[in-house]
Amino acid sequence: MSQSHRHHTRLARVAPGLAALLQYRRDYLKDDLRAGLSVAAVALPVAVAYAELAGFHPVTGLYACILPMLVYALFGTSRQLVVGPDAATCALLAAAVAPLAAGDEALYLSLSLTLTFFTGLFCIAAGLMRLGALAEFLSRPILVGFLNGVALSILLGQLGKIAGFTQQASGIVPRLAEFFTRHADWHGPTLALSALSVLAMLLSKRYLAKLPAALIAMTLAAVATAVLGLGAQGVATIGLIPAGLPPLHVPSFSPQLLPTLLADAAGLALVSFSSMMLTAQSFAEKNRYSIDTDREFVALGLANMASSFSQGFAISGADSRTAVADSSGGRSQLTSVIAALAIALVLLFFTAPLAYVPVAALGVVLVFGALSLVNLRFLAQLYRISRGELALCLLATVGVVAVGAIQAILLVVVLALLRFVRSTSRPLVEELGRVEGMRGFHALQRHAAGERQPGILLLRFNAPLVFFNAQFFRRAVRQALDQAGPGLRWFVLDMLPVTDVDATGLLVLRELVEEMTARGVTPVMAGRRSEWQRWREARGIQALPQVLHFATLREAQRAFAAQNKRPGEVPGP
Repeated sequence: MSQSHRHHTRLARVAPGLAALLQYRRDYLKDDLRAGLSVAAVALPVAVAYAELAGFHPVTGLYACILPMLVYALFGTSRQLVVGPDAATCALLAAAVAPLAAGDEALYLSLSLTLTFFTGLFCIAAGLMRLGALAEFLSRPILVGFLNGVALSILLGQLGKIAGFTQQASGIVPRLAEFFTRHADWHGPTLALSALSVLAMLLSKRYLAKLPAALIAMTLAAVATAVLGLGAQGVATIGLIPAGLPPLHVPSFSPQLLPTLLADAAGLALVSFSSMMLTAQSFAEKNRYSIDTDREFVALGLANMASSFSQGFAISGADSRTAVADSSGGRSQLTSVIAALAIALVLLFFTAPLAYVPVAALGVVLVFGALSLVNLRFLAQLYRISRGELALCLLATVGVVAVGAIQAILLVVVLALLRFVRSTSRPLVEELGRVEGMRGFHALQRHAAGERQPGILLLRFNAPLVFFNAQFFRRAVRQALDQAGPGLRWFVLDMLPVTDVDATGLLVLRELVEEMTARGVTPVMAGRRSEWQRWREARGIQALPQVLHFATLREAQRAFAAQNKRPGEVPGP
């Protein structure tokens, strides 16, 4: 291996994206340039809208794009993924910080930057501890249910902006009721502008699918506002946006808020990473390459810290912008670099037109963004596949609606834990036997024609034997022994599904061996013989002389048949 290759390998471990860019193929440039400008065109209006959703000045949304995009391009392993503000992350951030800031705008910004910083810190720590498997911790049904609830909250939260009045109510049902009961406060010019924005979004998606619908809608709304002087008629606009790049800033916070901020950051990190990985993995599979989940965790953390330092807010994988990058032919991480530079140029030289963008148009863009989060087709699939999973999905949605997004994170995490504990603490226990016409051993519960061999009991425990299911295992074995009756000679445990045994499990095994021996039953294990032996030797645990151990269930069955055959009888197959 050459020295340059070794240097490149080391760099790839630390900054995979940078290593890929150093080996950039020039023939990709045309595609990446087109894709990067397309991403910037979509990111500009969406980032401004999501800043409004999160409770910030619109320019903050642009700050949350530039440096995070550049950092992820250097440290991420996905070629297509674009990071930036997303609806769920913004909703979570606002829900966490608003109660703490109590209306103080300066404190709101300071706490948001701090929460974003801690979110990045959690992501980096999780990646370094190789916890990328957390991407699967929130199951797909729970995550979809959570995003459906967030989408519903966002959608109803924009009704006041679209109609031109300030909403006072909080919660889903009160906001919906307020929208209709306050119809006298609806502002005609604002409603007309909202209708124009909706029409522009729908027609753009239908007839100009390759162009960013959000940019078209906001441009038309801004032109209408400027030409018709709608600002003077009471139509709210986002106002002047300061030109220039964001100054670097170190976040600060009150120490007594640390426990609350850390808890919120942990939930925000889990949800943003899980959501990001759904997008990253789907596009990696589509384009036939693999991503490293641990490095993705670190890259997301670094991008969030970069957002915090550049006065942005928490970000995640942006599915709509990633889809634009892919559909526009983006080949590499250079797409994100070009998009970030294009947004920076807008901030430097073209902020004046943004002042005419009406708040109602931002609300329409957010409504369409929220609708893109809703996944009703997945609910129909769950109804056919698993009613229990469907119940978890709907419970996650109701949790967001009933108790809020932050509390709903805790709810769905508890649901995921309970689901895991339930499946592993009460695993399937099967008695095995022969079925005519089928090779091997099969569960007698599922095969009415299955046959038991007299004098031997084959049992399968479908889980590791550990502290939270050891007592269940003991009860299952005792029940099987009692049902087998006094004619039982061998008890055979299939060890293949028993992938782990902890101290509690080992002690229960020893006690059961003593009970079987006292009953005159020979305890037998089948499978994982060499693995079990190495496990015992590594810990200095003595073998149990009463226990026979065979490599397979068939070997155990043949040994029993040979030991107990009658004169002239031939052992079974």
